[in-house]
Parts: sequence; structure tokens; C-alpha cells
Amino acid sequence: MRRCFIFAAGSFYGLRERPAPGDFVIAADAGYQICMREGVCPDLLLGDFDSMEPPADFAHVCRLPVEKDDTDALDALKEGLKRAYDTFYIYGGTGGKRLDHTLANLQCLLFLRRRGARGFLYDNDFVWTVIENEALTIRRTVEWGLFSAFCLGDRAEGVDEEGFQYPLKDAVLTPDFPLGVSNHILEQEARITVRKGALAVGWELSP
Repeated sequence: MRRCFIFAAGSFYGLRERPAPGDFVIAADAGYQICMREGVCPDLLLGDFDSMEPPADFAHVCRLPVEKDDTDALDALKEGLKRAYDTFYIYGGTGGKRLDHTLANLQCLLFLRRRGARGFLYDNDFVWTVIENEALTIRRTVEWGLFSAFCLGDRAEGVDEEGFQYPLKDAVLTPDFPLGVSNHILEQEARITVRKGALAVGWELSP
């Protein structure tokens, strides 16, 4: 597992995983300010710098055009993929005043999965990832911990939820009905499976 940490400019709720030697850290635009507050030195600072100007004494800066297709966060993920990292921890990618960026970052999790990597998007006592045509085992970290699953695409077929208050067996989830919202993890380990399609799945973390 090769780990890459992305710090974006949204709301920050604290570090769940801290970078260790050998990890790669990218600050996306004003995500640099989060790094400074947390005592994390980024290996790279990139962005179009519409939220802040890069510090004059920071050497590793990649300035992106303002008019572009990619968000700063997606460019940071692409940079990590280019360097062969396969596990991404994304902080500051939710909340703030920009629901559109939260939705964009959920889509970015699918972008990563389809390129053989996995991303974890941290919200307030919650973490999100994406699964596609696969299963994922989740360890319960909170008694009666919340869990939600949403379809990313036209439909997700063959969905099983085992170890939850409301189990599913060979279910179909669609984007127009939130059947998978607000379940609870009952067992020490729960398992979510989707045989055809993609799901955004999120679960509660201890405070």
C-alpha cells in the first residue's frame, strides 16, 4: 500500500490518519493552511490559487490555470496516481460553503477506484469510499454506528448488506431512491457487496 494524503480547502475535522515516512502529501490550494495548522509539511503545493497565494519560501509549487476542467483536488489525485500511489486519504474535501465540491470529491472517489486505487474522504466523524463490482468489510468503530450506501450510476445490482440493522440480499439500488441511507452497524465487522455497479459508502467513526 502506497499512501498519498490530500489536503483540500474545505472543512477540516481533524486527522484520522497521520502521514508517516514514505507517504506523499499534497496540499491543494488553501489546503496548505490546514497542513500548517496540523504541523504537516506537504511534499507538493498545487492549485490555481484562487483561495491563497503560495508562500514565497515554499519550493515545490505547481500553479494550475484558473480556467480548467479539473478541480484542484482532482489534479492532486492525478498527481498521486502519476507517482503510483494507490491509497488516498482526503481531508478538507467536504463541508464549507460548497456542496458542489463535496459532490465532485465523491465522484473523484469513483475516478480513483476505476484506476485501481482507493480513496477515503473524511467528513465530520464520517468517512466515505467507493466500491464497484466488489465487496468491502467494515470494522465497527462506534456502537450502533451509522452507515449509508448510495448508487453512483444508473443502478447497482446484487447488493448485500450483512451485519447491519437493516440487511439487504441481492437488492437493487438506484440513484432516484435513497434506500441505503442511515443503516446501523451491529456486528464487529459488517460487509457490503455490489455485484454490478458502483456505490458510495460511508460509515461513522468514533469522535
